[in-house]
Amino acid sequence: MTSIRRVQFERAHVDAWAAQDPQHTNWPVVYVIDGDTRPRKLYVGETTRAHKRIRQHLDGPKRNEGLKSIRVVVDPRFNKSACLDLESHLIRWFSGDGQYSILNGNDGLTDADYYDRALYRESFRDVFEALRAEGLFSRSIPQIENSDLFKLSPFKALGDDQAIAISDIVEGLLTDLADPAARSTLVVQGDPGTGKTIIAIYLMKLLADIRDFEHHDDVEPDSMFSEFFVPENRELLNGFRMALVIPQQSLRESIKKVFKKTPKLDPSMVLTPFQLGESSTSYDLVLVDETHRLGQRANQASGVQNKKFREINIDLFGADDPTRTQLDWIKKRSRHQLLLVDGAQSVRPHDLSPAILDAELRAARDAHRHYRLTTQMRVRAGADYVEFVRSALRGEDPVPADLGDYDLRFFDDLGKMRAAIREKDASAGLSRLVAGYAWDWKSRRDASAYDIELDGERMRWNSTDKDWINSPGSLEEVGSIHTVQGYDLNYAGVIIGPDLRVSASGKIIADREAYRDKKGKENTGHLKDAFGDEDLLVFIRNIYGVLLTRGILGTYVYVCDPGLRERLRGVLARR
Repeated sequence: MTSIRRVQFERAHVDAWAAQDPQHTNWPVVYVIDGDTRPRKLYVGETTRAHKRIRQHLDGPKRNEGLKSIRVVVDPRFNKSACLDLESHLIRWFSGDGQYSILNGNDGLTDADYYDRALYRESFRDVFEALRAEGLFSRSIPQIENSDLFKLSPFKALGDDQAIAISDIVEGLLTDLADPAARSTLVVQGDPGTGKTIIAIYLMKLLADIRDFEHHDDVEPDSMFSEFFVPENRELLNGFRMALVIPQQSLRESIKKVFKKTPKLDPSMVLTPFQLGESSTSYDLVLVDETHRLGQRANQASGVQNKKFREINIDLFGADDPTRTQLDWIKKRSRHQLLLVDGAQSVRPHDLSPAILDAELRAARDAHRHYRLTTQMRVRAGADYVEFVRSALRGEDPVPADLGDYDLRFFDDLGKMRAAIREKDASAGLSRLVAGYAWDWKSRRDASAYDIELDGERMRWNSTDKDWINSPGSLEEVGSIHTVQGYDLNYAGVIIGPDLRVSASGKIIADREAYRDKKGKENTGHLKDAFGDEDLLVFIRNIYGVLLTRGILGTYVYVCDPGLRERLRGVLARR
């Protein structure tokens, strides 16, 4: 019943096409306009009056984008709600496929319920396959939806609390920008999987669209952001300079790839804390993902970074004040900051101290610039799952969690868990083994060496720090905290190493000797000369809390310490 009708993106052809069928002038449809010049560009739209809408594009800025061909999706069953939904799906799929630069704004994507939505969405896959047969897609839907381009795309249908947070953030930021002398710090706080990274990426695209918009008819009138697309706000954002600071190398590289494919965003906007500190640019807004991973004046990863830290402090503040942190650099380089925070994901002593994070949270609340995310967007086990896991790691007796269909399994044999992860990767994709840093990284210097040997299984740590999850061979390797923080997996096989165990008295404790991350147990940062076993325990629990909340569809668990194995088995079996 669905047909895809083609017409050239030229006035004479469009006018002739309109006369062929009344549905071309008065019927709900979805259309795709694409070009063949490099970089290839594409626009997706929906309308009840295709001829009029396409004429508007021909009279507007779309005519200068190298667009050539129109494909109009027509179905006698279509209604406005179904078309809005299909439009949103196609925008997300095209963005995740990566063949085109998407010319749409991201303000109008919806995920609303409507009558027979499940049936309509089945038909969307037929539309996808028809467009794929014509070369508009290069990969299947599962391949696209497992990609970082899809997961980290600014073209998202936001959850309710994400959308409310974005709306409140934009309103607060525009209020602050109206005062040229104002400086502000906005804070978004949320547990793992609540969409903090997406908030940052989505917001940057939305602000760029508000800054650059020319024709209001390209803005979805029913979106909760349409009110921001007015000349006064465009003027406030004129010349607006923004950057996204990401402390973790792996996630930073993945987001750069997304920005490269997104009009009005650019990879140069994605910076390390050191690059931001060394920059001569004064930014209007700096967004910081994983703010809790920013560093203090401590022993850095290399002598070069120690030297840079001193030089940046001197350049910005006139002296190498040891109390200055990378957050101070960001505040010095920008008028406004948006900090995305979860203090329970700090994993090293030179991360920002709890006292600094608490002070930022209090100040943001006092200024009415604090935004809380609560809806679990990653783990399909409900909002209680994160606290359930964290409570279990603290040695408490958490209330059994109702995880629905979530696949949480406990393994006594590592070989069986490894085989299960391979099977899930074959069926669902994006399934990996991860572990706490409880084994030396021998293979870093000797590629033939194995790092982890358990239950007759021999494995190596991640062979790359950049985009490890998608790298060749990652299925046969084990990822560390530094390769997966901020990422999603479909299934995560988590190895809880001997660095976390149960003592003779029955308490869950950290084993300092078994924990092999030298930077993770240095007497440095806010814990200089006072780094005790309880401090180490907090970091190790945080690490496993992150690892156990990566899996969208399921988490498989293997525990090395016999006492801890039985403790956690007892907790998880009752859920």
